[in-house]
Amino acid sequence: MKGRNHKRGVRGKARSRHRSKVGASQILELLLDARRDLRAVVLVHGFAVFQQMLEEDRTAICGSRSAPDPNRDAYRHGFDEGVLNFGGRQVRLRKPRVRRKAGGEVELPTWSSYRDNDPLERRAVNQMILGVSTRNYGRSLEDVPETPSLGTERSSVSRAFVSRTETAVKEFLRRALSPDDYPVIMIDGKDVGGHMLLIVLGVDREGYKHVLGVAEGTTENSEVCRTLLRDLITRGFNVAHPRLVVLDGGKGLRKAVKEVFGRWALVQRCRVHKLRNVLEHLPKDQQATVAAALKRAWASNRPETAKRLLRQLAGHLRKDHPGAAGSIEEGLEETLTILRLGLTGHLHRLFSSTNMIENVNGTVQDLIRRVKRWRNGEMAIRWTVVGAMVAEKQFRRILGWKDMPAMIVALKEQISGSVLDKKAVNQ
Repeated sequence: MKGRNHKRGVRGKARSRHRSKVGASQILELLLDARRDLRAVVLVHGFAVFQQMLEEDRTAICGSRSAPDPNRDAYRHGFDEGVLNFGGRQVRLRKPRVRRKAGGEVELPTWSSYRDNDPLERRAVNQMILGVSTRNYGRSLEDVPETPSLGTERSSVSRAFVSRTETAVKEFLRRALSPDDYPVIMIDGKDVGGHMLLIVLGVDREGYKHVLGVAEGTTENSEVCRTLLRDLITRGFNVAHPRLVVLDGGKGLRKAVKEVFGRWALVQRCRVHKLRNVLEHLPKDQQATVAAALKRAWASNRPETAKRLLRQLAGHLRKDHPGAAGSIEEGLEETLTILRLGLTGHLHRLFSSTNMIENVNGTVQDLIRRVKRWRNGEMAIRWTVVGAMVAEKQFRRILGWKDMPAMIVALKEQISGSVLDKKAVNQ
């Protein structure tokens, strides 16, 4: 019994070894068929499996080492050191060589397929977006067995980030725009590394948000604002289409919108900016009272009522605080555009200010918090656009999107009415 059991055990171990070989081969085929990346193969099986794959390529080309194919066109030529991208780093590997009899190197198919399958640039960008500094980049990666790593130094990671994002930024800023979409656009500025960046946000007919453009400049510079708006037109934006444009109080931006869009744009002044400007002219003990009065006027359902309340407030403040009174009266009509459009509920709240852009600004701020040195405006634009791309992936449909069709009809009626009024005056 003991001898029989011992033989069964030996045969069982042999079958087990045979099954393990078959299983490993099947797993390898499955990984290749599924086009899994090098990182997935190595983290499960180690680099030994990958080098076995390279040897299988060499055998397929040259024949078996013990029985070489006499009709082969290529032959084994030892090994050399190759560098491959892996998991956000570069690794050195011992690579089998094959040369043609006629001369010239033969590249192994497995090496070719994996060479660009895990680019360092993409991993570097992802890690930096997640808040990993260039100093800690190497420690944020998985441990790689059996081989030294390259390209994880601060300078290498920084170059990889710049290389990857420069192309992405150019593509993002050149995206084609739908000619008759985005009935609402918002423009606001953000300070990034000492550079003022203008951000254009569009809301489409279905209530989805899109970052349409980014440029360096201020809302006081009309030439920069015109260049930004004309860039939208170059990319497909149709000027002759009714739109609500929500702006801060920058005079250059307001001038550029009128020059570029003409009668096709109804301007809504950002009430948050307006409130801030008014309160800057008041002592602290009066700010809360005046802020409540402004909000009460803007909450009116009728634009005539809101206008009357705002003018009364300006008259009350004029003697003691003429700056605050003048700020209320400046652009007063444009703070009431959404009331004339009949917007209520969510759309009234969302389109009364440029706060919707704060989603983008917040993402940009999270990204740049680790940047210690700002070299130039191009660097500021690059980081801002990367933040915009990240924020855009997280955008949700706005609340009140079902009321967008009614708002678009009101926009068309308001613009048509203003055109008829101007013709009557001219006649």
